[in-house]
Amino acid sequence: MAELPMGKGVSAGKIASNVQKKITRAQEKVLQKLGKADETKDLAFEEGVINFNKQLIEGTKLQKDLRAYLTAVKAMHESSKHLYECLDDMYESDWYGRKDVDSLFEDSDLLWIDFHQKLVDHALISMDTYLGQFPDIKSRIAKRDRKLVDFDSARHNYAAVNKGKKKEGIKITKPASLLERAAPGWAQGILSAHNVAQTSLSRSQAEEELDRAQKVFEEINIDLQEELPSLWNSRVGFYVNTFQSVAGLEEKFHREMGKINQNLNDTLEKLENQDVSSDRTQDANHTLSPGVPPAIPKSPSKLRPMVPPPPKVTPSMDMKQENIINLFGEAATPNISVTSPTQYDAPATANLLDMDLDSLQAATTPAAQTWDSWEATEKVAVTEEAVAETVNETAQATTESTESVEMPESFLFKVKAMHDYNANDSDELELKSGDVVLVLSYESPDDQDEGWLMGVRESDWIQHKVLGKKGVFPENFTQRM
Repeated sequence: MAELPMGKGVSAGKIASNVQKKITRAQEKVLQKLGKADETKDLAFEEGVINFNKQLIEGTKLQKDLRAYLTAVKAMHESSKHLYECLDDMYESDWYGRKDVDSLFEDSDLLWIDFHQKLVDHALISMDTYLGQFPDIKSRIAKRDRKLVDFDSARHNYAAVNKGKKKEGIKITKPASLLERAAPGWAQGILSAHNVAQTSLSRSQAEEELDRAQKVFEEINIDLQEELPSLWNSRVGFYVNTFQSVAGLEEKFHREMGKINQNLNDTLEKLENQDVSSDRTQDANHTLSPGVPPAIPKSPSKLRPMVPPPPKVTPSMDMKQENIINLFGEAATPNISVTSPTQYDAPATANLLDMDLDSLQAATTPAAQTWDSWEATEKVAVTEEAVAETVNETAQATTESTESVEMPESFLFKVKAMHDYNANDSDELELKSGDVVLVLSYESPDDQDEGWLMGVRESDWIQHKVLGKKGVFPENFTQRM
């Protein structure tokens, strides 16, 4: 028990009484430790005290860690705020989504503040309330221990008085007989009555002290016997509520913060697309290998000039035969695609078919034929027949080739790689100069980047007949066939 300070309402007698109690308790504890006096034991209560101490340690640790968690949340809020302020400072006023970015930063700051405050209200305050009941109970347990010592001391004193009753009677009788002999007759009766009164007073005081100590001890003991088990059982519900509150608040916070971050990401993507569509010549998502290959243009199809068709050629009489044959030989080998009859180069073939053979024959046949003119005319006729036959064979070969090689459903046209291209992403197609690529249509037109084509190498398609190796590549690295 704490010392009572001297002051108003505290008398010297009260202080002396408290000092005497401390001395008596100390003597009793020493006797109990030495085995000279028995100690009252209550195993159920002692187990309850052990659980109480364990519960107090766990609760104190949880409170400490919860406060550290709140401190970390506040620090994370400040770090996030500074990071967004840095982006806000760099975000120029004429950039896309300037007002949206400001609104998102404000929403993020308010969400952090709300998250921290709700953690305090639903977790920390209930934690403090829960632990607030432990100091009082701990103080009452200590008081019960002191009252138990007082009860044992009173019990031992009362037992000692009753046990020494007979011996005290004997000790008093012997000197009384001597006094009776020395004292007058009338004084002997008074002395005997006084001895009996002193013995009865000691016994009565011991019994009264025992009753008082027992009553005080039992009052506090009964209350604690009820409260300790109830407090021990309440820990389960408290722990569940505390961690459910923290988990629920975290889940809601991260869900709302995820929406803010997604909106910010969408805004930044639109800013990037807007910037790329201006005067930039290189897409941020596709980097080219350094060296000879050209930069990716904004619109590759516009930068590639159209090739005009060759003019029609009508041979004259004074042209040499080998020139005529060479002329027809060049025209008889058009750039025809092997994939489909509709994919060949129309202008070259049209020039050959549009040639006026009748006019050619009329121009090379004079009114009066000589041997030389007849021979030249005959050679021209042979040449015409050879040209016609060559055109028929080429068309037949094209038809057979088209039937033997089946193109993908999304096939558009062919291109030939003019430069090496090193793929930088998994969705890009690696190209070597000279590779023939089958250009395919995109599944969704919105997925196509400007200046980029989707395709698969012809060799991979012919070998595997699958589009697993398809990818995107820069259009101006290739030439349409």
